Amino acid sequence: MENEVERESGSMIFSDEELIEVSGLKKGRDFIEVTCGCTSHRYGDAVGKLRVFSNGDLEITCECTPGCNEDKLTPAAFEKHSGRETARKWKNNVWVIVNGEKVSLSKTALLKYYNQASKNANGTNRSHNGRVCHRDEFVRCSRCNKERRFRLRTKEECRIHHDALADVNWKCSDLPYDRITCDDEEERASRRVYRGCTRPPTCKGCTSCVCFGCEICRFTDCSCQTCIDFTRNAKA
Repeated sequence: MENEVERESGSMIFSDEELIEVSGLKKGRDFIEVTCGCTSHRYGDAVGKLRVFSNGDLEITCECTPGCNEDKLTPAAFEKHSGRETARKWKNNVWVIVNGEKVSLSKTALLKYYNQASKNANGTNRSHNGRVCHRDEFVRCSRCNKERRFRLRTKEECRIHHDALADVNWKCSDLPYDRITCDDEEERASRRVYRGCTRPPTCKGCTSCVCFGCEICRFTDCSCQTCIDFTRNAKA
C-alpha cells in the first residue's frame, strides 16, 4: 500500500537524491513540478513552473508577469517567450534552482525521461501500454461551419490534419479518407467527447493522448514555425 501511494504521488519518478534542494518541488500522480526560468539579458528572468512527466513530456506554465496566461508551453516555446537572445538551446538556457543557484536543465536529472523517450521513439508520444497515441482532433469547415473528425494514428493522418488546420479555406470535401460533404450531419456532442484516449474514453486531454510534438506529428518539410522549432530542437 505504501509503494502504491508513493507511485501515485510522483515520488517514484525521481529519487530523493535527484531532487535534493530543488526549489518549488511538488509531486503529482505521474509528474513532478519545480520552479524554472529563463534569463534574457534585456528583460531579465522569466519564471515559471516546469512539470516533468514520467513519459518524457515537459510542460511549463509561465509566471513572468501576474497577467501572463501562457501555459503548457514546451521548453523551447518558453525560451522564446522569455525573450532569450540566444534561443534554440533550451536545455542549457532553461534553468531550475538547486540549493539557491540557477542550474541548466541539461545539468540535472530532470531530462532523463525526455532523453529516454527521444532515444526510444524520437519523441513519439506513447500511452502507458506502449502504443503510439494521438487523440482525434476536429477541424471546422470554412463553408458549412461544421466540425469534422480527424484520426491521428499514422504520420500520414497527422499530416492531413496538420495541413487542414493551417488551411483557412479547408472544407468538408477535402477530407481524403471519409466521403463527407457539407450536407452530412455534424457529429453529435455526445459522440465528440470520445477522442481515442487509451485511458478514460471521454478524456478531455492527458499526457497519454495529448502530444506537444514528435516525429509523427511534426514534419521536416513543413515551413510552419511549430515544425521548424521542433526540428531545430530535435537537433540541439
